[in-house]
Amino acid sequence: MGTLKPLVIGDLVARNPVIQGGMGVGISLSSLAGAVAKSGGIGIISTAQIGFREPDFKKNPLEANLRAIGTEMIKAREIAPDGIIGFNIMVATMNYASYVKKAVLAGADLIISGAGLPVGLPEYVAEAAEEAGIKLKTKIAPIVSTVKSAMVICKLWDRKYHQAPDLVVIEGPLAGGHLGFSKDDLTRLGADTNDVEHTYKREEYEEEIKGIIRLVKEYGDKYNKVIPVVTAGGIYTHEDVLHQIDLGADGVQVASKFVTTFECDAPMEYKQAYINAKKEDIVITKSPVGMPGRAIVNPFLDGVGKIPFRLEHCYQCLERCDRTTIPYCITKALVDSAEGRTEEGLLFCGSNAYRAEKLVTVDEVMKELVGEN
Repeated sequence: MGTLKPLVIGDLVARNPVIQGGMGVGISLSSLAGAVAKSGGIGIISTAQIGFREPDFKKNPLEANLRAIGTEMIKAREIAPDGIIGFNIMVATMNYASYVKKAVLAGADLIISGAGLPVGLPEYVAEAAEEAGIKLKTKIAPIVSTVKSAMVICKLWDRKYHQAPDLVVIEGPLAGGHLGFSKDDLTRLGADTNDVEHTYKREEYEEEIKGIIRLVKEYGDKYNKVIPVVTAGGIYTHEDVLHQIDLGADGVQVASKFVTTFECDAPMEYKQAYINAKKEDIVITKSPVGMPGRAIVNPFLDGVGKIPFRLEHCYQCLERCDRTTIPYCITKALVDSAEGRTEEGLLFCGSNAYRAEKLVTVDEVMKELVGEN
């Protein structure tokens, strides 16, 4: 594996320092996460509307989602009995605590949590283990994008729970889906254009990464533990991985590159949209809850704001969704794409999605990232 070392998170040891990023709705479920874990990385199942295929999803979305957490974990474990498998749970999710507790009971090795600061994550994880009378084994990792957000969560967990994160994930401005930056921040960093390869102020953001790594080390020293830091966003090649390691990261989180694998849970139409995409097709859009996000432009995105929208059904997905003002329902848009209606739905992606040329296996992706091919 050359210069790359295993990713160690407490007693969890991933042979390859690669975490597969969580992609909802229905893009990273048991098939992808299990394959990544079997390949020596860390497989992540997204809980975002994870139960959309359940027959009662429309009527009882919460119950359907919680049930699916358990079934998807069982299927992932069948693929990789000895692998490391976790969940990505958005803080912005309605009934966030219920999702966290269900993930713990399902046997999650790791919970990665962003889309807001996971203030109560340690409490919910501990409560789940205590209520079930089981030994707490689930590791917890906040997603941060700035030194400021890392400081807030580390200080709060330190003061309130007398603990530090087990892992910290830094998601940069080249990541896919919802981004932890304002539109102004993305503009300042040159990450909001169709040509981020030439406009992105990488060195400026890398100083932020170094600052987060220094901060996390301080809290690791305080608690006499090593807290690994993993970076995400715009990582596509072995050289990209090596660059992140040179910055001081212990590993990387990669999402878009895994979409065009045979094992990815997305339908072929979704994968083909990535393969067909050109660089200029990847744009920054505004989600219904006001957050900027990166996606592939299509007839659906072209029509947002131009075609009158009327909410026909609420799936109770996000806390800060104002049903009276949203330009579209994000659950419906993501489900449409996850069911293959990609011209009618939202296609979140990272900045490098256009580089996909064909379907490959998860094992091929992993070997490319770690430099084994």
